[in-house]
Amino acid sequence: MIAVAALRRPARSETGDPLLLTPGPLTTSKSVKEAMVHDWGSRDAAFLALNRQVMERLPEVVHGEGRYVTVPMQGSGTFAVEAMLTTFAPKHGRVLVLVNGAYGQRARRILEIAGRRVVLHETPEDTPPDLAAVDRILAEASEITHVFAVHCETTSGILNPIDDIAAIVARHGKRLLIDAMSAFGALPLDAREGPFDAVAASANKCLEGVPGLAFVICLREALAGTEGQATTLTLDLFDQNKAFEKTGQFRFTPPIHVIVAFHQALEEFWAEGGVAGRRGRYSDNARVLIDGMRALGFRTLLTDALQAPIIATFHTPEHPNFDFQRFYDSLRARGYVIYPGKLTVADSFRIGCIGRLTAEDMRGALEAVRETLIDMDVDLAGAR
Repeated sequence: MIAVAALRRPARSETGDPLLLTPGPLTTSKSVKEAMVHDWGSRDAAFLALNRQVMERLPEVVHGEGRYVTVPMQGSGTFAVEAMLTTFAPKHGRVLVLVNGAYGQRARRILEIAGRRVVLHETPEDTPPDLAAVDRILAEASEITHVFAVHCETTSGILNPIDDIAAIVARHGKRLLIDAMSAFGALPLDAREGPFDAVAASANKCLEGVPGLAFVICLREALAGTEGQATTLTLDLFDQNKAFEKTGQFRFTPPIHVIVAFHQALEEFWAEGGVAGRRGRYSDNARVLIDGMRALGFRTLLTDALQAPIIATFHTPEHPNFDFQRFYDSLRARGYVIYPGKLTVADSFRIGCIGRLTAEDMRGALEAVRETLIDMDVDLAGAR
């Protein structure tokens, strides 16, 4: 094979940064970045009004306006998940945790540290929960009060059947808690059809904000019953919401610049058509990426039926010349930052489809992959 003599001009975002083909933090628009160049007072009326706009509109994403309230939480998405679990799971209850990846395992660990009793239903990272088994567990274990599920498990990119899970949970009279970190804003979640007590998400995923703010959208009546259940002061959603209702302010210093950027990101989200528009662009990105990688000889971990248009996992090639670090570094030099794998079922790497990216950006990434394979003297398509 003939090596590429020189790199093409590296791909860059509109602000000159490499493109992040990751599940978040991700490439953001120039206007979102520019929103952070000003200083705001955390108790100033202008900032409080902007923050209120952000929080009041978020329930609309899941068709929960009126019945649901947004409780923001300083920190990464895991802060919101821990706040949700340790606020909603009662001290004497038991939580069924559906695990098929690292984030289900993290929820289990959070609950164990908090002293909450856990029942596990675990399947491999490339396998959705066994719905019949979930139904059976809930029928046999009356002490279970809550069920925790991940909508899109970022470990592999698998789309879990959240609507089916919600139906089973409701039929047994249990309460559902959802980690929608990598799905919120791009994959449909309808509180009118599949009831849940709370859903955790963050600014820096499909809503295309920057890291530092997470939130939990809570059913008002369910949140009202959580007083005194939280295991920490800072992650107490009941207390956080009570402060907002009384003062309109965070209890502790908020990530002001992140919230202002998030306000701008949400304006762009609604302008794109909300969930439908965002899902459409990401689906185009995923289709171009997966089809192109398969054409180059890569194998996807998931079948199309299980694949969410968020992040795609590819088996690491067994070709003797393929070296992942060299592959990663070469793509980085060409302006594309990808993600290593975190699986137990397969040696893998991941490429994200979300953020301020288009199908044309994905075609550029595919060309960078093609050039890198040539430089490494790796012919995967011919080896099949």
